[in-house]
Formats: sequence, C-alpha cells, structure tokens
Amino acid sequence: MQSSTKITSDIVSHIAALANIPVTEKESQTLADGFTKVLEVVDTLSTINVSGVDPVGQVTGLENVTREDEIHEERMFTQEEALRNAPRTHNGYFVVDQILDK
Repeated sequence: MQSSTKITSDIVSHIAALANIPVTEKESQTLADGFTKVLEVVDTLSTINVSGVDPVGQVTGLENVTREDEIHEERMFTQEEALRNAPRTHNGYFVVDQILDK
C-alpha cells in the first residue's frame, strides 16, 4: 500500500532547520525515505478491522507504585538560603547569561 503522504528531502531539511539540527542532503534523503516507509506502515495498520478488539493500555499487568506527596519542611531551603551562593541574583531569582545564538 502506498502512503498518501510522501515525505521529501525538502520537508526533512525544513524541519531540521526549524529544529536547528544540521542534516546533509544525503541524510535528508535517507530520513525522507524512512519517514515515508513509516507512514506506509501506519496506512496499512489503519486498514485492519479491529472492531471486536478491546483497547489495551498496557499488557504486562503491572501497576504504578505511587506514594503521597509529603512536604518535609525541615529539609526545605528558605529563598535566602537557596540564593546564598548564587553569583548573581535579582529580586529573589537566579540570574544567568542568555545562551541563545539566534
């Protein structure tokens, strides 16, 4: 089955540029082919009749172990203590240098 959406190397290059990820033309074409194959598999799966199948969230039978959130005030820093060794602060906050290039 052919996917209705074909991912091109131009689309991959555009997304890579938006994410600021360097991608060569060869990598872009390889990724485009791979993404297109994934979409073909999804299209194939979407044609399968699952009307009599119950939805499954997980298959192991395990359950999350949770605990109540507890506040241990004796282990908490005051704002002054938290900021005590900070090289720079402003109005009760840490001050750090901007690291964005663009």
